Amino acid sequence: METTTTTTKPYYAAGLAAFVIWGFVPFPLKALAAYPSGQILYFRVALSVVLLLFISLLFRRKQLLATWAQLKASTTKEKRMFAMYTFFGGVLLASNWLSFIYVVNQIDIQTGSFAYLLCPIITAVLGFLLLKEELRLNQWLAIGMSVISCTLIGSGDITKLLFSLLIAFTYAFYLITQRILKVYDKIVLLKLQLLLAFAFIGPFYTSFAGADAQLTAHFFTNALILSAGFTVLPLFLNLFALKELTSGTIGILMYINPILNFVIAFLYFGEETTTTKVAAYLIIFLSVIIYNLKLKGRKKRGDGLVIPPVGTTAVIK
Repeated sequence: METTTTTTKPYYAAGLAAFVIWGFVPFPLKALAAYPSGQILYFRVALSVVLLLFISLLFRRKQLLATWAQLKASTTKEKRMFAMYTFFGGVLLASNWLSFIYVVNQIDIQTGSFAYLLCPIITAVLGFLLLKEELRLNQWLAIGMSVISCTLIGSGDITKLLFSLLIAFTYAFYLITQRILKVYDKIVLLKLQLLLAFAFIGPFYTSFAGADAQLTAHFFTNALILSAGFTVLPLFLNLFALKELTSGTIGILMYINPILNFVIAFLYFGEETTTTKVAAYLIIFLSVIIYNLKLKGRKKRGDGLVIPPVGTTAVIK
């Protein structure tokens, strides 16, 4: 991790603020717990699209035009790959957000948070298998420890483990699509993916939300807070941080998010756990530390800003 200087302090502050904000995302989600998860997803996507389009047209028009020119100058094969992985990214993003919203509101916060601790390691395995990225010995050790952690969780409640794996794998595959499209502007990609997600779920709104969906002022207020305060704002804070901080540094900061989720689950929402689960959480947390050892010796693979289920933005290392 780079040395903090006066010049980089604002970027550290922005990166830290982004992940602290996402750490408190259970609050707006729990405020909407009485509403169907599909309804929350629908308006979450719709409001985020509107906000991102508004910001882009006013402040990021240059990046939008540059991405369009870049795509026009690319080969037919590159255009086909762009279309395919952008589509897959939109589907994976919507699936990830929906599963996380459902888990936090209908199961517990711990299950969703555990998924985010697992996700970087699952992504590393997928990167090794699909992108031929190298892994060091300590990273393989971390992967083995995460398997032990999953086994402990599964021995207590297989359903919760499966939900954690669903969240983690949809997020991890999304990260892979972003790695493939890393040459394109991340905010432009996100807008396209959200537009595709909205186009996909829009015709099925009644099925997602239910025939008796209630559209109250309480719902719209909290949906707007979720979209503006817990997606768009931290997204741009993270983007600002990435101007000076390495992806490895942001990758360390991103673990603030699930750790805060766990603390909030126990201290505020009164969720309970078991000794087995505590052991599993400690093992997976230790595996994360082991996985990130000797960051200075790691090969630089480029940075990829990515979007987790409820607006969490992370960087694949």
